[in-house]
Amino acid sequence: MSFKKVLEKFDPSLTKHKIDQVSDEEIEVLLFKEKFSLDDLIPLLSPAAEKNLSKLSIKAKNKTLQHFGRTIKLYAPLYLSSYCRNSCVYCNFNKKNKTARRRLSLKEAQKEAQILFDYGFRHILLVAGEDPDFINREYLAELIKNLKTKFSGVSVEIAPLEAQEYLQLENLGLDGLTIYQETYDHKVYREVHAGGSKSDFWWRLATPERGGQAKLRELGIGFLLGLADWRVEGFYLGMHAAYLMKNFWQSQISISFPRIRNIEASFRPPQRVSDKNLLQLITALRLVFPHVDMTLSTRECPALRDDLIGVGITRMSAGSKTSPGGYANAGQNESKQFSLEDHRSPLEVSQSISSAGFDPVFKDWERLFDREKL
Repeated sequence: MSFKKVLEKFDPSLTKHKIDQVSDEEIEVLLFKEKFSLDDLIPLLSPAAEKNLSKLSIKAKNKTLQHFGRTIKLYAPLYLSSYCRNSCVYCNFNKKNKTARRRLSLKEAQKEAQILFDYGFRHILLVAGEDPDFINREYLAELIKNLKTKFSGVSVEIAPLEAQEYLQLENLGLDGLTIYQETYDHKVYREVHAGGSKSDFWWRLATPERGGQAKLRELGIGFLLGLADWRVEGFYLGMHAAYLMKNFWQSQISISFPRIRNIEASFRPPQRVSDKNLLQLITALRLVFPHVDMTLSTRECPALRDDLIGVGITRMSAGSKTSPGGYANAGQNESKQFSLEDHRSPLEVSQSISSAGFDPVFKDWERLFDREKL
């Protein structure tokens, strides 16, 4: 059974009603629990739980320390193309936007990757708009083969592929796949994805399953915070993670928390997600999934990112550029997919992590001692 069959069993309005009806007494019981299950996700996401968020977040921090120690893994995105065939209303790469665009040749992409390598990064995420005529299997195969000679981890956040295509790339060294459903609400999904191949809700939803069939080492999922009710979305995200963990146990599941922040497009998110809301979402998922890596990007401001170190977050991007060629040609006019909130260098992010009593890790379980490389 695919996750489609699971999701179809739930109605967003009924799920919201269940979340809103959680009592203070139910939350009191959770405060004394040590092991949490998927059944606890609805109460943990509820308005009632928000009243005890400080106590619950301490529990989440203890879970994170227990399973991950004092390490924060660092990675960097490498944007390959800002061309896109979709018209997502929230994205600056929307094909209808009149903006400067760029595609990186293999040589240019390798130059960007070398800059990241010299910074000390050993985990890299290849990102592109849906540009299949250029970012095709041959391009990706050649680039991944080259990058794996230097980077211990190479993942992609690109247009969804067939399982066989993921398998071919896995054979060449691809480690992981990141794919955001954007929203699990089918109605909202149709509204914000009016055109392009991305308008196929179910095809996108099944993408992590195709990655799992290819036995990719990591499957990263998430939703775009701000499109629909974050509490309901958080429940569906947890259900999705649990499904993938059960059916594709050979892959590590990771969760990201991309929140709509400053964008150049005229779109304004229909749902406000506060910092406190974000903390509750992270707390709830950490308590239910103590072994799962959780990622926070440079979409968020430095102060918030520093505050969330260790609460549930175990992975962060640093020094990110969200336009193709952004590392080698900083300051040029190519469109950014979204504007950053955290403009600190990798060194500055690393120092903040260290100041919080944690170890910045640029390679699996290997601390970067030679800071002069940064």
